[in-house]
Amino acid sequence: MDALNVGALPVCHRARVVGIVTDRDITVRATAAGLNAATTEIDMVMSGRVRSCRPEHSAEDVLRKMAAVQIRRMPVLDADGRLVGIVSLGDIAARRPEGVQEALRQISTPAEPDRAALAA
Repeated sequence: MDALNVGALPVCHRARVVGIVTDRDITVRATAAGLNAATTEIDMVMSGRVRSCRPEHSAEDVLRKMAAVQIRRMPVLDADGRLVGIVSLGDIAARRPEGVQEALRQISTPAEPDRAALAA
């Protein structure tokens, strides 16, 4: 991530996206939890439920999906489910489509804490 200057990487198995890991995932789920990030397996910290879009989806549709689940990056998958790219809120905002401000507001609104994780 540091070498590529990115905040998220897809996790793939046999050309299929099975998760996504962000710098925040590593910080919160590994480092802050007292795990060694250098030795902790990625499936312990990645987000396994991947929201994705297709190349033919409009920017507005992608923004709505991102806002609905409060994510800033989304893998782009082809018709066969293979990764062809990742689109970020910043990518879309740079082209200034309608709805960017509202999507950013929804994405940035603090979510309720994960009570199950706090109880563990």
